[in-house]
Amino acid sequence: MPEHHLFEYAVIRVVPRVEREEFINAGVILYCSKLKFLQCLYTVDAERLKAFCHLLDVEELAANLHAFEQICNGGPTGGAIGRLDAASRFRWLTATRSTVVQASKVHPGFSADPSATLLRLHEQLVL
Repeated sequence: MPEHHLFEYAVIRVVPRVEREEFINAGVILYCSKLKFLQCLYTVDAERLKAFCHLLDVEELAANLHAFEQICNGGPTGGAIGRLDAASRFRWLTATRSTVVQASKVHPGFSADPSATLLRLHEQLVL
């Protein structure tokens, strides 16, 4: 039986008008310290987003979500935050903020395969 490891995840939300507190789930960030795993998976459904908020700049949103991915990947393409260790990058990405792209509260779980778990969570929570 494969060993299960503790992981943490947060849902990436699109909040076009922060004052209304309405959002659409756009992606998932998953972090597993033991396996040094930090990845995000997101979907930009332009039609759905435009129906939710016709003023939303979908291209700008896609660029912001891509920045989340670059930070998860680490290294210079993730900017100053991308140079931090994985735990710090995850905490930075999931910090509370009042912007169009936000993360939910962090939730724990156990998984033998973080990649498969990320795909499953994305399917259940975003698609």
